[in-house]
Amino acid sequence: MRIKTLSAFAAAALALATGGLVAQIDGGARGLAAVDSSGAYEVAGIGVDVAAKTAEAARLGGWRLAQRRAWTQLSQRLGGGGAPVSDGTLDQIVSGIVVEREHIGPTRYIAKLGVLFDRGRASALLGISTYASRSPAMLVIPVQMSGGVAQVFEQRTEWQAAWARFRTGNSTLDYVRPSGSGADALLLNAGQATRPGRGWWRTIIDQYGASDILVPTVRLYRQWPGGPVIGVFTARHGPDGRTIGSFTLRVGTAAGLPQLLDAGVARIDALYQRGLRAGLLDPDPTLSPPPAPEAAKPTDDATTGDVDAILADLASNAAGQGIPVTVQFDTPAASTVSATESAMRGVPGVRSAQTTSLALGGVSIMRVVFDGDPAQFRAALEARGFQVFGSGQTVRIRRAAQLLPPDLPADSTTTP
Repeated sequence: MRIKTLSAFAAAALALATGGLVAQIDGGARGLAAVDSSGAYEVAGIGVDVAAKTAEAARLGGWRLAQRRAWTQLSQRLGGGGAPVSDGTLDQIVSGIVVEREHIGPTRYIAKLGVLFDRGRASALLGISTYASRSPAMLVIPVQMSGGVAQVFEQRTEWQAAWARFRTGNSTLDYVRPSGSGADALLLNAGQATRPGRGWWRTIIDQYGASDILVPTVRLYRQWPGGPVIGVFTARHGPDGRTIGSFTLRVGTAAGLPQLLDAGVARIDALYQRGLRAGLLDPDPTLSPPPAPEAAKPTDDATTGDVDAILADLASNAAGQGIPVTVQFDTPAASTVSATESAMRGVPGVRSAQTTSLALGGVSIMRVVFDGDPAQFRAALEARGFQVFGSGQTVRIRRAAQLLPPDLPADSTTTP
């Protein structure tokens, strides 16, 4: 009887443990994909105050005014002198309007807006190169500490949401931002962020297609429920958690926490960019895979026939298998996956191309088997219109920017 009781207890405990594990992996509504990884130019904080006959006309006029002011700022920032262009041209190169804050009245529109410009078309108008030197792919693990509890992806946090909202187009850091779904909560947690062991880190960053780790951390202090919130932000790098910089921000009410964290993300990104220029974010060599053992050399007493057989066998194996290449590519939509796979299979020498890690709205990973060396693969991709970053058997690709059509009609009309 006692044995039956213990067996039933063990079965119940196993069921609870299994259910808890499945719940932790499923995550429910935990996943939160990045809103934008397209690399568009962004100009934020454009204030407008426009009056018109109707609310819709006032809003449209405010957006057009924001486009003009944002273009002037972007042109001056990139060395274009700030020369104005027509509203028709702006409509062609503006890829989105971000409403930061707005008040709509019957005949008046007051707002603070952000404007996103297509990188390729804006660069073509300004006569500058679209190439931007960026860091190696960096896996982001956003750690939030509040009330004595450290969280990453176990539950959806405001810090994770702030990193998902952050637009990376103006940054020189190549961020790999996990969505928090699937096994992210098991692989990337606060304990792993402080674990120095290189072997498991190599497995994780290879899974996400990254070269190094960034651990932006925020510690939140609430003065009283609904009252002021103080955030202590720290930018850490690498498996050893080396501190790049830290700062403190404060907001008057709990309702302003999203704005506090958005400002914290922007300042941490500035710290990381400064560290990249200073050489503080160089990839840790201990995170690279260990070198493969050298093939055994034939002994002096080996016969010529044996040596020839060994060399022929090695050559046949190399010719038959090809080399595996890890390709990282942007996937803003599901259709991009099949289109990129088809483009890879169309490259001469490619035996197979299969997506092994899918991140919609972020950076996905594809495994390509190629007959040849990595330099030939890179040249074949560039010949087909791809921009290729990185070297060796891990590369990052983007579609080359397209120029504005030469017959773009002029439009000098403006909205009052």
